[in-house]
Amino acid sequence: MTLQAKLDAFRTDFEAGKPPYNVPPSVIETMHRATAELIASGDATRALQAGDMAPAFTLKDPDGQAIASTDLLARGPLVVSFYRGVWCPYCNMELQALQAALPAFRALGASLVAISPQTPVNSRKSVRQNELGFPILSDTHNDVAAAFGLRFTLPDYLVDLYKSLKNDLPTFNGDPSWTLPMPGRFVIGQDGTILYAEVNPDYTRRPEPEDMLPALRRAAAVSA
Repeated sequence: MTLQAKLDAFRTDFEAGKPPYNVPPSVIETMHRATAELIASGDATRALQAGDMAPAFTLKDPDGQAIASTDLLARGPLVVSFYRGVWCPYCNMELQALQAALPAFRALGASLVAISPQTPVNSRKSVRQNELGFPILSDTHNDVAAAFGLRFTLPDYLVDLYKSLKNDLPTFNGDPSWTLPMPGRFVIGQDGTILYAEVNPDYTRRPEPEDMLPALRRAAAVSA
């Protein structure tokens, strides 16, 4: 089953209010409204695209070790995935799919990192819960996400919904701003050029990990 097929199956059950979710229709309507408004805003079209230069970044992993994109790019191409947090089931399924594809990425000389605004404690939970073998990095205030054009501020009505669901982003992220990244996936060549970019304001839609392989093969051919 593809990643998107798994996401669609989960969404069907979740929005139908099946146990254990039991989500009322009003919650689903509010989530749909927020997604529709983010799509209509055009923010995703302003994110970095293939051909742009990727901003360099240095972020910490759950153990406090600084990971620099320049160091990773010195070894080969870099796959970067921005996700919302460990509280997001769609994100967790994506992380699991990326883990399954990790051997294929490494065979082409590529590194993989995932970035979210959550605290190191929650990043550690992401690694443990999804059995990950690649770094999860904490992007405080979504500053790196903003540099890639992904950061957005949640509307007040969605903040109220999240609070009612005990989804307290300031606690998850250690930041009071109520911002998130739009899910984004990038392949960066060793010269810093973005070779592949996929950004979707609909958090229930994610690209397949295999979609990045052609860009990684091109990058591998250039460095050979």
